Formats: sequence, C-alpha cells, structure tokens
Amino acid sequence: ALLEPRPVSQPWLVEAVGNAEWTGTPLAPLLREAGVAEDAVDVVFTGADHGIERGVEQDFQRALPVADALREEVLLAYEMNGAPLLPQHGAPLRLIVPGWYGMAHVKWLRSISVVTEAFQGYQNAQAYRLRQDPDDPGVAVTRIEPRALVRPPGFPDFMSRTRVVRPGPCTVDGRAWSGHAPVVSVEVSTDDGASWAPATLDESTDGDFAWRRWHYEWSPQPGRYVLSARATDASGRTQPVEQPWNRGGFANNMVQRVEVAVVPE
Repeated sequence: ALLEPRPVSQPWLVEAVGNAEWTGTPLAPLLREAGVAEDAVDVVFTGADHGIERGVEQDFQRALPVADALREEVLLAYEMNGAPLLPQHGAPLRLIVPGWYGMAHVKWLRSISVVTEAFQGYQNAQAYRLRQDPDDPGVAVTRIEPRALVRPPGFPDFMSRTRVVRPGPCTVDGRAWSGHAPVVSVEVSTDDGASWAPATLDESTDGDFAWRRWHYEWSPQPGRYVLSARATDASGRTQPVEQPWNRGGFANNMVQRVEVAVVPE
C-alpha cells in the first residue's frame, strides 16, 4: 500500500510481521529417506486451501528448489511458541522456510511431491514474481530483504496519527531482520533521512533468522520530526530510502517514516 502507483493487491502496511519459535521435524531427513532422484528439480508443497485467483482455480502450492528444501533449518512444524499449532497458523502441519517470505511457508500442508521440471503452478510461476510489466517473466520472490521498523514512541494524535512525545530523554527502539544474512547494523534518522546515526543492537539469542532488537537514545527539543531506521545485513544489503517499484508490490523494504511532534506538557 506504500508504493506509488499502488499495485493492485492486498493493502499491506508495516504490521504484517511476527517472530516465533517453531517446533517440528526437519524436512531434509524425510526427503532423503523417501529418496530424491538425481534429476529432481523442485519439491512441491500443497496446502488444503483451495480457491480461485485471477481466474485460475487451484490448490495453494509453492515449490522449493531441491537444494533449498534440503537445508537443515527447513521444518515441518506442528508447534508454535511451545504450544500446538493453531488453525489460523496452519494446523495440523505447516512448512517453515527460515529467511523466506511468508508465502513459501505453506499452511495446512496436505502433500509433498518431488518433480523433475521447474514447477509451473500459479503461485510459483505467476503470482509471486518481481516484474515491471505484464510481459516481464520476472524474478521469483524468495528471501526476505533487510528491514528495520521503529516502535512508534509516545502516544498518537487521533486525527493525524502523528506521535506526541515530551521533550527530553527518549528511547527510540524497534526490531530488524533479514533473510539473506544476519543484521549487523541499524541506523536511525530523526530528520527524515537527512542524517543517520548508529543505533545499539541488542545481543541476539534466538539464532540467525530471528529479528534483532535495537535502541537509540534521543533527547529532542520541542518541534516536529520524522523518525526512520534502516538495517544492513552481513551480505551488504541495506534498506533503500525510496522503494524500487514492482507490479505485485512485493518485498517493499523502504525505510519507515514515523512523524513525531515533541510538545511540552
């Protein structure tokens, strides 16, 4: 929803993200036990959900290249945060592909098949592609681009949604993550991107695929500000200030803008 012109798609903003601990069985040993032929290309995952998208009746299906399906961290999950998986999260079984966007994490998993040609199902070959025009074959949406989000400080003005903060010491904090490599730095801007200063990354205890907490100590004077944060990962990827456009609106990781009014009591 933040891209201009806005793509025809769901109006995602910045809220559709979470961080969970998944429990399940690794996929790779099951594939090895079943036997993956040398000419295998893709592993196809079929969910129980069935419907019509853009005129195509289909089961929801996504595929992983064999090499990715055999990564040790890929799971068939049946618990989330230490409790049995809930229906809205894909019970009784769902795929978890750490580092990839959510559409790859097939819910309500019904079957797994190995195919010897690149899978051409709708969600693989048509829906989730980064393309500029209808005739562009595009590039598959796979790994999560680096992203940092600011937890809006203070409290909101009802009509404008501008955050109201009192003058003086204020801790600005948030979360950062990337599917390509661990986050190694977060920078914060309080002047709408004119300048940037390093934030402090909290120690990570949840592994390479979890988000990292960060914080920045700020002491503003009365006035109006725009807060932003940008993450950089160990592969050298950094968030853009302006987002490259694509028809699907996918992988939008441009820096967030949080308007703040610093007002004395």
